[in-house]
Amino acid sequence: MAKEGVEKAEETEQMIEKEAGKEPAEGGGGGSHRLGDAQEMRAVVLAGFGGLNKLRVTRKAMPEPQDGELKIRVKACGLNFIDLMVRQGNIDNPPKTPLVPGFECSGIVEALGDSVKGYEIGDRVMAFVNYNAWAEVVCTPVEFVYKIPDDMSFSEAAAFPMNFVTAYMMLFEVANLREGMSVLVHSAGGGVGQAVAQLCSTIPNVTVFGTASTFKHEAIKDSMTHLFDRNADYVQEVKR
Repeated sequence: MAKEGVEKAEETEQMIEKEAGKEPAEGGGGGSHRLGDAQEMRAVVLAGFGGLNKLRVTRKAMPEPQDGELKIRVKACGLNFIDLMVRQGNIDNPPKTPLVPGFECSGIVEALGDSVKGYEIGDRVMAFVNYNAWAEVVCTPVEFVYKIPDDMSFSEAAAFPMNFVTAYMMLFEVANLREGMSVLVHSAGGGVGQAVAQLCSTIPNVTVFGTASTFKHEAIKDSMTHLFDRNADYVQEVKR
């Protein structure tokens, strides 16, 4: 899996460079360019709803932090099911295209807007973004930004916010999870499913039932008390 991940990353880098290379060069190298007096950055833009051919790497004006915002140099961004739905236009009140997709990212604080406290330039952070995460630089309100531990990678941090906040809200704000309870997790092999399982382990004596495709069982079996094939009659299995 590690080798495959490296190959995919290299393939993505090649795609980005190829797409960026189609445009006229403006300014020097590095993560930003200049058009006249305006700094630019690269971003993945969804030109219209549909397939992958609707995504393009292009240059956009670099945002600057407003009052109460942080400017973050993005090191990694999340890819979730909601991003697929947005790309296809299959959500309620879809936004107008073109747009920059993405709702979560991690990176390094590059600038602080007025009235921002508790952060310094150079801090390693993860953040929620209202679209625009698939870019080299994002600006987002400070209340949606969180510092990340030194031993957490940027890739891990970028995959954390949506999955774990969703799981936390379901378990502790909706279900009021307590010691000795049981939890049934659908799609246990997905990001939210694994976040649910990990958070359940923080409460003593919680029994976790999970459903997932059979080929995922080996990878996730240690996080579940009982694991069932998603196509099986898991209701009877849970009762048993």
